[in-house]
Amino acid sequence: MTNRKPTTNGVRDAAKRIEGAVTRTPLLPLDRDGRRLWVKAECLQQGGAFKLRGATNRLMQLDESRRAAGVVAFSSGNHAQGVALAARRLGIPAVIVMPSDAPGVKVEGTRRFGAEIVFYDRATESREEIGARLATERGATLVPSFDDVDVIEGQGSAGAEIEGQLGRQPPMVVVPCGGGGLAAGIALALPGSEIVVAEPEGWDDMARSLALGHIVPVAEPAPPTLCDALQTKLVSPLTFAALGEAGARGVAVSETEVAKAMRFAFATLRIVAEPGGAVALAAVLSGKVDPPEGSVVLVSGGNVDPALFAHILAKDGG
Repeated sequence: MTNRKPTTNGVRDAAKRIEGAVTRTPLLPLDRDGRRLWVKAECLQQGGAFKLRGATNRLMQLDESRRAAGVVAFSSGNHAQGVALAARRLGIPAVIVMPSDAPGVKVEGTRRFGAEIVFYDRATESREEIGARLATERGATLVPSFDDVDVIEGQGSAGAEIEGQLGRQPPMVVVPCGGGGLAAGIALALPGSEIVVAEPEGWDDMARSLALGHIVPVAEPAPPTLCDALQTKLVSPLTFAALGEAGARGVAVSETEVAKAMRFAFATLRIVAEPGGAVALAAVLSGKVDPPEGSVVLVSGGNVDPALFAHILAKDGG
């Protein structure tokens, strides 16, 4: 079991397993420089982000005794809400370890789905250690946000949907990347597509890891970023391997470029994108990625604090 790797067949099985439990999110047309691109709007997924896919696939495969013992997850918010919602639907008790500075909208969403929340200090405490301890103490199953085969394969269902919606595999998919679960799953789902991951500047450890051919952590001191969903300091061997084997590459975008993408998404596509969810769109709009005709850009989440969103929209005339 420890040597198990996510596979294309695993992604296809996951897509069938969770069909009906997740929303088939739309592909929105985006015309750029005479080319028709498509935006996969995972911000319209239940729970406000793609995370419900992986969480549902993981939890559906727990046997009755594991379900009764409950699950533990750690997350700044989107994985938290995905696990909490999937757990509530399956009747599974859930404990979520969240940073004390997590956006209020994500905390309230997690609480609304019925999960118990344990807060920690992002600067001085380890969420991994706290999660592992709680799982051991309670006999619960730990559900990682990206370092898990079933989670990765579940996230890849977004890629399977893209192929079904287009009737083919797109030439390129640009994907936001924190730990790489979504990007890795999509790479497995769409082996014929070029995969480009987008990350915030200073948090582009997946891009640097792919360029170097081995995993490197985020360089310290890491800069502040509004992309709370992408503050992963070390990627997983599982996600790195899947993306490396797919020949993926990465780019980094600035906070200014992210804010512009959020404004563009709202004004042009009529969707709400949180900062971390907008990085792939930012990479395209800034010209750092030049997708060919028919390519797909992921907007991975829309759980943004209303006051922050209003502030970003108000800048530069909205």
